[in-house]
Amino acid sequence: MTVLQTEASSEQVLYGRQSSLAVENFGTTGRRVADVPAFVRNYALVKAAAARSNATLGVLAPEAAGAIEAACAEITSGLHGSQFPTALVLGGGGTTTNMNFNEVIAARASQISGVAVHPNDHVNASQSTNDTYPTAMALTIRELSERPLQALTALALALEDKAAEYDTAQRLGRTCLQDAVVLTVGQTHRSHATAIRRVAEGLRAATAELDSIPIGATVLGTGIGAPDGYRELCVQDLSDATGRQLAGSEDLVDALSHLDPYAAIASAGARAAITMAKIAADLRFLSSGPVGGIGEVTLPATQAGSSIMPGKINPVIPEFVMQLSYRVRGAAHAVECAVAAGELELNIMEPVIVDSLLNIFDDVAAAAGTFRRKCITGLAWDGRRLNENLAAGFDQWVTMAAEQGYDATTLAVATARTAGKTSTAGTEEAR
Repeated sequence: MTVLQTEASSEQVLYGRQSSLAVENFGTTGRRVADVPAFVRNYALVKAAAARSNATLGVLAPEAAGAIEAACAEITSGLHGSQFPTALVLGGGGTTTNMNFNEVIAARASQISGVAVHPNDHVNASQSTNDTYPTAMALTIRELSERPLQALTALALALEDKAAEYDTAQRLGRTCLQDAVVLTVGQTHRSHATAIRRVAEGLRAATAELDSIPIGATVLGTGIGAPDGYRELCVQDLSDATGRQLAGSEDLVDALSHLDPYAAIASAGARAAITMAKIAADLRFLSSGPVGGIGEVTLPATQAGSSIMPGKINPVIPEFVMQLSYRVRGAAHAVECAVAAGELELNIMEPVIVDSLLNIFDDVAAAAGTFRRKCITGLAWDGRRLNENLAAGFDQWVTMAAEQGYDATTLAVATARTAGKTSTAGTEEAR
């Protein structure tokens, strides 16, 4: 054990040589393992499950296994977070991250028990980075996906509320940015809610695949170095610890070689982001003006829109949602590249996949939450502007074409436009 003091506290440094080399080689300027408490907690759960399983199967002496469990329990409770200073994204497929945990747990277990606990011989018994890292990765991504899912669900509910508020108000629909036919504001917002619920379900379904975990695969999915029954014990232990019904990966070689489930999750996140961006862009367009544009929607005035034009209000929240969608798509592309970069029996690009998915989840949750709070709940439809534009609807001409034919109706439309009468569509005020 290294007897030093951390910069942040008086706690003794528990990590060892391999962790220190990682800090030296990869720095700590980006996201660190310590910056992702869920990853720290889930990795410790994996190590604790391994210790208990190894004790049951006689691989570890009860004293060593108990000490490892006790150290892991401290970590899962939130202690020793500063002991994981290594960069989240680093070379070597997460080997250094695994060793960071092995070293910290071994040092703390030795302190607790007075028994010499070795990072590799004891903490890493029956394991490899090949299977512990992707198992902790799967548990973490599955857990953290709940935040964007909750934000998307809340956004869908807000859109449904807005649909109910303006349920029968009529508005002019448009195709190719040109006048089309009349529909209701309720139909518009309800379609928004349907789309958000659909993309949320897509993300939920994609992350559900991670309930199959590769623990026990050890090196390349061969299971070498792990005793019979170890895999099953670990899976059950982790199911109990997480409260989810986990299963062992159906094909362990496949589980380590092919990380396409993460590409699906990234794609689902990007789909959610671009769907929100499309809705945001539509509301931004409908709020344009307000005098020189469409001006049918009034967005909440969240801040000044200009440093020189007093009273100008810009659609900053829709623009925020749109910009986050660009960043999400970039992160999703990074995941796709990393998934495709796997070579032969192992993909060692897992760290950047984790990092990119965390970025996706953060941005999707931020976009959905801000969109809901700062835009959707407070937006209003201008009844006067809606009514003025209704006259341009093609409803009567579509009906006429069905009865008298397309060509005859085209002539009638041209005649009406010349006379300054485009339509006699409804005149009801909004709300």
